[in-house]
Amino acid sequence: MIDPAGSFGGTLMSFYRGMTCENVALIGDGETPITAYVAKPEGAGPFPGVVLVHHLPGWSEFYIETTRRFAHHGYLAICANLYERAGEGIPDDIAAKVRAEGGVPDAQVVGDTAAAVKWVRAQPEHNGKVGVFGSCSGGRHAFLYAAQQKGVDACADLWGGRVVMGKEELNAKTPVAPIDLTKDLSCPLLGIFGNDDRAPSPEQVNEHEAELKKHGKSYEFHRYDGAGHGIFYWHRPLYRPEQAMDGWSKVFAFFGKHLAK
Repeated sequence: MIDPAGSFGGTLMSFYRGMTCENVALIGDGETPITAYVAKPEGAGPFPGVVLVHHLPGWSEFYIETTRRFAHHGYLAICANLYERAGEGIPDDIAAKVRAEGGVPDAQVVGDTAAAVKWVRAQPEHNGKVGVFGSCSGGRHAFLYAAQQKGVDACADLWGGRVVMGKEELNAKTPVAPIDLTKDLSCPLLGIFGNDDRAPSPEQVNEHEAELKKHGKSYEFHRYDGAGHGIFYWHRPLYRPEQAMDGWSKVFAFFGKHLAK
């Protein structure tokens, strides 16, 4: 029988932890006000922090639920609306507008993510450690942030495409290929990839891994057969339940190792 007080055999069952959720205001890149969704675990902490960098489908239900998932596991979690400057509305519609405009500038995402990291570090129940987490374009941006900034302790890149970029792909919004910044990576890196993916392709993942090895970086890559892009996306045909559950275990083990005080 489960103790309604939340303990079993004297051990706190943290997966029954309560949480509080709210929207908070941040001062993002260029001193622009943006909104972020926050989920805080119940209790005084101290808790490690996770900053979620959402994907191209936008500030979507998947990312809001994932923010709560991290709080459920004992993290102060925050996900900023990186597309707020594009207007209000259904996330898919806003994302389509952003996509049509060629995405958002890398520098703007880095600035907005820095605001979210700053928010986490200002919380009294924070333990002093912060990780960044992103998938798809968010995985690329999470890696980019960890290579350009020194304020995070771990980075999880889930199938981030365009880390490896050809010169023809560079432009004013994406002026540098993230792989070319590998030497500046400031924290351990986790990579989750599907072997059937084409963005990034297994060959591009190999290239990225070789660059990490070249510069002596701390990293771990996990690659899944029978899976392509978007392994964790339960709302899409891309979802692969077994690989996703194993991948989540890798994420929590990685952050548990590097973000515990």
